[in-house]
Amino acid sequence: MPRQDGKVSIVTGGGRGIGYEVVRHLARLGDHVIIGGRDEQEGLAAVRGICEENKDAKVEFRKLDLASLQSVRQFAESFKKDGLPLDILVNNAGVMLVPEGRTHDGFEQHFGVNYLGHFLLTWLLLDTLKDSGKSGCRSCVVSVSSSAHCIGEIRLNDLNSCQHYSAHAAYCQSKLAQLLFSSQLHQEMQQGGFLVSSRAVDPGMVDTALYCHLWAPLRLAQRVIARLLFRTPAEGAATVLSAVLDGSCEGGYWASGRREVTTPTTSDLQLQPSLWEVSMQLLGLQ
Repeated sequence: MPRQDGKVSIVTGGGRGIGYEVVRHLARLGDHVIIGGRDEQEGLAAVRGICEENKDAKVEFRKLDLASLQSVRQFAESFKKDGLPLDILVNNAGVMLVPEGRTHDGFEQHFGVNYLGHFLLTWLLLDTLKDSGKSGCRSCVVSVSSSAHCIGEIRLNDLNSCQHYSAHAAYCQSKLAQLLFSSQLHQEMQQGGFLVSSRAVDPGMVDTALYCHLWAPLRLAQRVIARLLFRTPAEGAATVLSAVLDGSCEGGYWASGRREVTTPTTSDLQLQPSLWEVSMQLLGLQ
């Protein structure tokens, strides 16, 4: 993997699981990495662990709650005040199969945390990403999605799952939304002539805390199966890192360490801009 000396990265949800492994490896490559997370104790413990392992690591934690648009705005404003460049943004944090509930701003949790929170964060940091790309080294936005997007359905008239709530359907919708956003963002950046790439990544079935909301008997079965068939967080992070560190101008969908073709829905030329426009309206960006 190429050295990243002098570069700055933000990894959401970098205090544990796949995010932690991504932070750990980027720091090892010389990157200045900022962990954005809502659990301060967990984040600071991650910083200590990485710095104990690598005394030269440049890692810090900053509070970021993706379920609160105010928190997202405060995080972005604080980062920009420091005047740092931003070469890599990894939109990794997420929730899965959580009971029906709403974010601080009234959005369904999967849609609000996995998708809208990251949409706003990326938008607020986009000028910094563009400026960093001007130096000749392409900046990159990587959205950690899931193969579950394949069975997701975007309901533009019911993005908050008010008509009927299914935790599984809501999760799949949020993951498909991430891919549509990633693809639309990449097109916007290429058409504008900016040296910013946008990619979506499926890390595979990884044994992380995301499964904590499974029904208890299924959770027990998952623990057994995970030991045999699931990837470790480090293995899941490998595909994320392959997309992060690829210096080409390619966007698209990455799985198993390489660029792959996915469902036709993710390249729907009508759905992509429609979801983008609705998201901008929901976030008050227009």
